[in-house]
Amino acid sequence: MYGGYITDIPGLKVGHAQDFRAMTGCTVIICMQGATAGVDVRGAAPGTRETDLLRPETLVDKVHAIVLAGGSAFGLDAASGVMAFLEENNIGFDVGVTRVPIVCSAVLFDLNIGDYRIRPDFQMGYQACVNASENQKLQGNIGAGTGATVGKISGPYNAMKSGLGSASLQVGDLRVGAIVAVNSYGDVYDHITNELLAGAIDRKTGKYINSIKCILETGKTAGFPMRNTTIGVIATNGKLSKAQANKVAQTAHDGFARSINPVHTMFDGDTIFALATGEVTADINLIGTLAGEVMSMSITNGVKAAKGWGNLLAWGDMGRKG
Repeated sequence: MYGGYITDIPGLKVGHAQDFRAMTGCTVIICMQGATAGVDVRGAAPGTRETDLLRPETLVDKVHAIVLAGGSAFGLDAASGVMAFLEENNIGFDVGVTRVPIVCSAVLFDLNIGDYRIRPDFQMGYQACVNASENQKLQGNIGAGTGATVGKISGPYNAMKSGLGSASLQVGDLRVGAIVAVNSYGDVYDHITNELLAGAIDRKTGKYINSIKCILETGKTAGFPMRNTTIGVIATNGKLSKAQANKVAQTAHDGFARSINPVHTMFDGDTIFALATGEVTADINLIGTLAGEVMSMSITNGVKAAKGWGNLLAWGDMGRKG
């Protein structure tokens, strides 16, 4: 496991709420003072909220929370609970009569894992805020990673259990952290060793199928279309403009590409947000490079921290059979 957590960035709180019967949940990243933000969507089947306002030419220059949630498009409702909590605490964009919290969100598909009738909603989003802490360190089957799975080229029942991962890096005074719910169509690899960590498996042999090898041999991408998506957040104490934050979000997708294969498909809605609290002046190229690295670290952590559920095996169950 790689070290650190996104809460190593001062000023951030992270909270989780989940329903283990339904195997779904949500994760909120709160910046009480607001943070400059950007986003980059690379997958072709995203579910998002308030991403347009992160374009450089738009009015609002800071966001107050980002919500990562399961439940497919239903899970976007969790952001309303986050808004309610923040408004109660007088956090948001001042419009005179009240403060409007700026809350962005992205969702993943986990409706097929537990009880599809239970999804992240207003109450779950609110509870995640209540649970939020500057010392949060939970990973695996928690929050938005509760129902996460990976490796679906042979369908959801030959996939493996994944989860939520986080990590951080520091160079001098600059800190960069990431948090990610790993729910990919593709297989997941260790970006340093290229070891296949989790993905599609053959139920008869208990070994990895290897999605890329399968595609090359058959020319087919079958799988579980429109029902995936890896979603995450990069955070830094560095100073970034909105345009630069968007660039960092783009660069962080290098971490997805180094760790997930195939990635950014028509079956995924891969989305990364970037947050900058603006405490340290640093080269954007350095921030972007660290962002890609720490995102890969977080993906590995999300896979290794996950526990099997039902018939779904996790990394710790494989015994290096693949």
